Amino acid sequence: MMKSMTAFGRARGTVGGKDITAEIKSVNSRYLDCSVKISRAFSFLEERIKPYLQSKGLTRGKVDVYIGVDVIESAQADISVDLTLAEGYLNALRNIRDTFSLRDDISVMSLARYSDIFVIKKPEEDAERDWADISAVLDDAIEQFLLAREREGGNIECDLCAKIDGIRGTVDKIEELSLGDVADYKVKLEDRIHKMLSDNNISIDESRILTECAIFADKIAIDEELVRLRSHFDAFDEYTRSTEPVGRKLDFLMQEMNREINTIGSKCNNSNIARYVVDVKTELEKVREQIQNIE
Repeated sequence: MMKSMTAFGRARGTVGGKDITAEIKSVNSRYLDCSVKISRAFSFLEERIKPYLQSKGLTRGKVDVYIGVDVIESAQADISVDLTLAEGYLNALRNIRDTFSLRDDISVMSLARYSDIFVIKKPEEDAERDWADISAVLDDAIEQFLLAREREGGNIECDLCAKIDGIRGTVDKIEELSLGDVADYKVKLEDRIHKMLSDNNISIDESRILTECAIFADKIAIDEELVRLRSHFDAFDEYTRSTEPVGRKLDFLMQEMNREINTIGSKCNNSNIARYVVDVKTELEKVREQIQNIE
């Protein structure tokens, strides 16, 4: 089943004394591009998010993850001060004070507003517990996200299948018209020669006409292109049954279909076939645009 790269999932829960909100949204991207925003106190868990999403089956898409954590019941932690950073802030404040002749109201509380001077260290077991709590809510968001991808992917798949079926029908019409081209050419060639030679009582060389028709038939033959097109249709059907990501394969397949229909258009002089070729190219472009949404 095809899966869309455009989706959204959200979950919220209270776990381990924490009010946790997890949101995941994604749009189209050639590769997997994962951006994570998480409450600063839990930023040490950020590096776990992307591998965790990959373990759930994500391979493509620009994915934005937001995890907000509001601690309701705080566990004991070792809090220290980054004295070098604090000194830097303090010197900067004093520089502002002296440069602009401001009143000196620098205090501990004014410096404490810069929260990054505080270093929070937790025992390893607390870090694992935090991950267990957050991942529990994240799992719910991922589940909603994956369901949305499958639901949207199913809608796209139905649309693509309908368009490909329509293209199949048009290709059948092209084949029917192509089969009649050689016979029509033979009749027109005979008529033209009759008109040219009737006044001179010159007989028609039937073998020469047949030779000309054979040359013409070889020139406009599209059998190979039709065979390859139908093999591409079969490949499309196979991809729709695959459980693996098929977006890139489908994109390549559309390029191959477009190449074959272009060759058919360049070989045929039939105006009706030319119109059908334009119809097929138009539909293939619509399919190609839709495929950009498929993982």
